[in-house]
Amino acid sequence: MQPDRQPARKVCVGIDDGYAYTKLALPDGRLLATPSRAQIGRSKVSWIRGAEQLIFEYETDGTIFSVGDLEGAPTRFDGYACSGLNRAIVQHALQCADLEGVDVNAVSGLPVSAFYRNAGGRRTSAIEAKRGNLLIPVQPKSAALAADITEHDVIPEALAAWYDHVIIEKDGEAHLDQERLGIPIAVVDIGGQTTDTVVVRDQGILHGSSGSCAIGLLDVKETLADALGDRFDLDTLDDRLLTRALDTRVIRLFGRDYDASQEVFNAKHELVERLYAEIRRLLGRAVELDRVLFVGGGTLALADHISDWFPNQVIAEQPAFANARGMLKYLLHVCGGKVDS
Repeated sequence: MQPDRQPARKVCVGIDDGYAYTKLALPDGRLLATPSRAQIGRSKVSWIRGAEQLIFEYETDGTIFSVGDLEGAPTRFDGYACSGLNRAIVQHALQCADLEGVDVNAVSGLPVSAFYRNAGGRRTSAIEAKRGNLLIPVQPKSAALAADITEHDVIPEALAAWYDHVIIEKDGEAHLDQERLGIPIAVVDIGGQTTDTVVVRDQGILHGSSGSCAIGLLDVKETLADALGDRFDLDTLDDRLLTRALDTRVIRLFGRDYDASQEVFNAKHELVERLYAEIRRLLGRAVELDRVLFVGGGTLALADHISDWFPNQVIAEQPAFANARGMLKYLLHVCGGKVDS
């Protein structure tokens, strides 16, 4: 039985619920990222000390999910954005942000190609499905109160980073940077599952030069897993081991550390070659653009490999959080802190 719920305070949150990480931006300036790792069913783990608990259980629409430091189910499937797996991971991220018992006004995103049709019309059904998904209740299987998403809007992910770029917050106030607002710019968002490119000129999206491709940082993990599996004769590798290997270039197996620098370099290089071809297809040499802005968690991981693609390129500050920040800015300063529920 859940404890009685008292009248809740309301908080606006930008939620970038990616396939690899779920990132939150909050009005108090906090930026938080949690791995998008969950599995259906109970964790089957008993914690010797409750304070050290690393896996948490949530129930939504009659199904229990375990979320946290575990080998999660794959998130790379059609429909993840509208799934119970997604809802449980988002709820866990909100709990990690100490939003227990809080009513949340949220903005999240969809890839550009999932939000817009080729001619520029909105994919209304997909947007409404995503919007409705996070409004379905999720209850912690503990004494904790749920963070209830009571209002939710959806915007294109790379466009969220554009909002982050043009809306400047300083000393508790926000204003539009007129110089940034007026220049033609491409935003390239390298995520876990997809890479989005959006070209904005005169506050309009140029759909002929914008789009999404199913290439992202999770491809690096898959290539790395194959290479390390061949090297060590392993059928599978835990995602947590692969994440550490990408971060440190070291893989720990059988109680020993092994240098994985070459495998990591090769996996990243393969992805970079594919990304470069796709982005150049959309942008050419970007000669008509004042700026090419790189954002997303993949940008952070691949920064050394993409540093010289365009002479007018720049990497956003804390690029992994650009979308979440932009979603929050859109909610606070465009929507006035309230979206249609």
